[in-house]
Amino acid sequence: MPFVDAKITVPVSDELRDTIKSELGKAISVFGKGESWLMVGIDDDYALWLGGRKLDKGAFVSVSLIGDTPDEACGDFTWRICDLLQRTLGIPGDCVYVTYHPMMRTRWGWNGSTF
Repeated sequence: MPFVDAKITVPVSDELRDTIKSELGKAISVFGKGESWLMVGIDDDYALWLGGRKLDKGAFVSVSLIGDTPDEACGDFTWRICDLLQRTLGIPGDCVYVTYHPMMRTRWGWNGSTF
């Protein structure tokens, strides 16, 4: 049930979208989750400012999950996201923000009901 929503300042080709989705599917295992339930959103050519300046290369990534988000797992996943964006899109880690949103099962719906 995790959802990774990435707002990225640069254009992202379909091939790179697939690569990013697949690598996030592997990386989400740090939370004990698998790709089979992972939803990924990629919004490219997105305007972002950091410290008052427009970013040529930057990203804001929001991670929503059911249950607890242990500090160690969040740190590991943040590193994996930053590494992935650097390797695939040339976005430096100091231009990437990552936020985490743990949710109770009764606050996450799917297929007509909540978990």
